Amino acid sequence: MRGMPATRPYHHGDLRAALLAGAERTLRDKGAAALSLRELARETGVSHAAPGRHFRDKQALLDALALTGFERMTRTLEAADDPELPTEERLTALARAYLGFTIDNAELLELMYARKHDPDVSEQLAAAVERTISPFLRLISDAQRRGEIVEGDPERITLHAGATLHGIAAFAANGTFPPEAALDSVGEVVHHLLHGLRPR
Repeated sequence: MRGMPATRPYHHGDLRAALLAGAERTLRDKGAAALSLRELARETGVSHAAPGRHFRDKQALLDALALTGFERMTRTLEAADDPELPTEERLTALARAYLGFTIDNAELLELMYARKHDPDVSEQLAAAVERTISPFLRLISDAQRRGEIVEGDPERITLHAGATLHGIAAFAANGTFPPEAALDSVGEVVHHLLHGLRPR
């Protein structure tokens, strides 16, 4: 809706999606504190009351943004997962997809994880978080069935692997690790995860 006068009636047909897209742009450019339903309405060219049909308040908008982020992350991971690949290549592809998502969506990711740990998180958002874990959990379970990695609770092993990847993503986000270097290191990180650090 770039260039649309504030008084022009809204004709797109999917106001909710337009508001979320505008909110994500604001989040990326200015941060969550700058988000305002009234300002989003002005930018979208609808009345200041119109967003209330979709989001009762700013918190509802933030929750919807977080949900959108987790759904997009799941699609990214599912697209990267190929069960036909050997375990190390498969995990490397998944890890690279996860890290690429975190680098490209740093501001959104910060919001996603803030909402994820909120004690009042909705069931819908909690379920979306769980779906992002599923590709990694499937990989670990498949590799265990083939005897390629240690036995044990696959959810716990997935958590340990995820913590490693999330740590690399955090380093990339705060500048400790340049994004390209972080992406280039994925294969090495996965190799160490699967084989350990002891000399062989």
